[in-house]
Amino acid sequence: MDYIQINSKLRLETIKLNMADVIFEAIDSNREYLNKWLPFIEETQQVAQTEEFIKGIDSQHGKKRDEVFTIWYNQDFAGLIGFKDTDWINHKTELGYWLTEKMQGKGIVTTCVKELIKIAFKKLGMNRIQIKVATGNEKSAEIPKRLGFHFEGIERKGEFHHGKYLDLQVYSFLKSD
Repeated sequence: MDYIQINSKLRLETIKLNMADVIFEAIDSNREYLNKWLPFIEETQQVAQTEEFIKGIDSQHGKKRDEVFTIWYNQDFAGLIGFKDTDWINHKTELGYWLTEKMQGKGIVTTCVKELIKIAFKKLGMNRIQIKVATGNEKSAEIPKRLGFHFEGIERKGEFHHGKYLDLQVYSFLKSD
């Protein structure tokens, strides 16, 4: 899976090392906006850290790799979306995503999540997908709600960010849904 054309404006490309500069530039120029909800922003101070992130993904081999995609909207880099913490034995995975500020409000993540749901169930053989959202991040929480994910509850103190632990809302979608 290197390239997925979702529609005339939107495509996903498998993350590659040669994309580190454009990803880091998006993080760096959207630092204040992204830092509100994304714990890795504070630690991403140089392009080398983005390169290490990509190398970590690349070090996973074969079918059992968590796929991460760059999001391109009208040929401009918009953000990242991908599978994480996939449990291949129990056929479940989590989706994570972020967008630059100027790409918000265009339905980009909702459209991409729909596409990754299809991939997870049809190509990867998953039975369960979950999305975790920091309590208070209403914009992000609207995506699983809009797509029919079920709210399961709160993962108490599930993410460390800005020197404190945040509660996470957990949403799930099953193949049978």
